[in-house]
Amino acid sequence: MSGGSGGEQTRASNWPAVLAAVFCGIAVTFNIGKVPIALAQLREEYGLSLVAASWIASMFNTLTMVTAIFFGMICDRVGHLRMVAVGLVISFVAGLTALFAPTSAALLWTRLFEGMGFLCIAVSAPGLVSAAAQAADRRFALGLWASFMPVGVGSAMVLAPLVMPLGGWRALWITALVGLTLAALTLFRHRGAYDLPHASLAGHSFKAAREAVAQPAPWLLGFSLCSWAIQYFALVIWLPTFLKEQRGLAPTAVGLLTAMIVIVNAPGTVLGGSLIQRHVRRGSLIMAASAVTSLLSLAIYLDGLPDLARYACCLLLSFIGGLIPAAVLSSSLVLAKSPRQIGTFQGLFMQCANLGQFVGPPLIASLVAASGQWHDTLWVTGSAAVTGIALGLAVYRFEGRQLDG
Repeated sequence: MSGGSGGEQTRASNWPAVLAAVFCGIAVTFNIGKVPIALAQLREEYGLSLVAASWIASMFNTLTMVTAIFFGMICDRVGHLRMVAVGLVISFVAGLTALFAPTSAALLWTRLFEGMGFLCIAVSAPGLVSAAAQAADRRFALGLWASFMPVGVGSAMVLAPLVMPLGGWRALWITALVGLTLAALTLFRHRGAYDLPHASLAGHSFKAAREAVAQPAPWLLGFSLCSWAIQYFALVIWLPTFLKEQRGLAPTAVGLLTAMIVIVNAPGTVLGGSLIQRHVRRGSLIMAASAVTSLLSLAIYLDGLPDLARYACCLLLSFIGGLIPAAVLSSSLVLAKSPRQIGTFQGLFMQCANLGQFVGPPLIASLVAASGQWHDTLWVTGSAAVTGIALGLAVYRFEGRQLDG
């Protein structure tokens, strides 16, 4: 059963409007990718301690892990288009304020509000994608949406070496502001395409949200995304450290090679959307992707292959893993019994993904620190992959009843 965002549509999909909604996600996710690259300059200018710097870097993750589902409930109350617009405004004002932040505390507050803006858009833009796409195209359209995170973060990693020589970290913040402005203008131009049902704005209570999270299927899907996040961020953390400490590459080369790992995840999500469009089951995608990534992890973290082959496996792991967020994030319209539940599901999925990002790196760090061997990362990534296979099997069993959309 599909809740959709307006039932069956007879008009053709408005692909520019779909891409406008995806662009909003990319623009706001740029704010995640910009900080790790600029952190050294921020520490120097503001005299940040390691603890303060870690809070600035991890603010988005912490906020999302704790509050994403509540932002989704708010979205279901006020409406998807309004929520995206609010998110763009909050993100822009916070980024602009950061340019003039007099203290590290003020800078941290701007990161908090940028995180809020990110959440507003992450939980609500999929509703706009659904509204702009014709019913038969929604699976693929939501596969496009699932690429917003790697494209946004990867864009920041690629553009940073180009713009930071022009004005340091502030040049990178200005680049983010330009992206947010363009996203807002594009959204405004296509606002008429997001014909969401009026029922999503009226008479809402938290009953619909409670009914949404009471189902087992969204939790299985959410924890599938969590298991993939553990594997993905293990790779993103391991690769730069390996390239710098073990192979002695220059920071620019390390950044570009890592950016490619992030960006290649995006076509994987698009492929996932295309396969779902062809009625490949979500559970099958999650099981297959988890199985392949478990084998690729062996090739990456063990020392049996030459570096070029190991890097190719890194690219392939990121690409294949993109099937999982496509399978999960596109399911909200199928699970939702009404449009008032779409934001809640997206919030739940975002919260689960960030739980994986929060739990995985400390586990890996503790294991590697204890043994001094990076191959011990396999204990974490292997467990996550096996869990993903089991969760994919459970999701597969629900399909045909809840996930047949």
